[in-house]
Amino acid sequence: MEAVKISSKFQIVIPKSVREVIGLKVGESFQVVPYGNRIELVPLRPMKKLKGFLKGMNTDFFRENDRL
Repeated sequence: MEAVKISSKFQIVIPKSVREVIGLKVGESFQVVPYGNRIELVPLRPMKKLKGFLKGMNTDFFRENDRL
């Protein structure tokens, strides 16, 4: 876990190690979500990039009769 400081313009820098793990690119947009006493930054990804991200997911589960 890395610490960052807020600048006088309320900006932060995302550390390189975090950018590399998540695969962030210059110009990407985020949704900013206040969650309790923390802030979450959620990358906004185009639908085309999400294609196939659930490949291999187990779809076997119980369904109630009125949910078919």
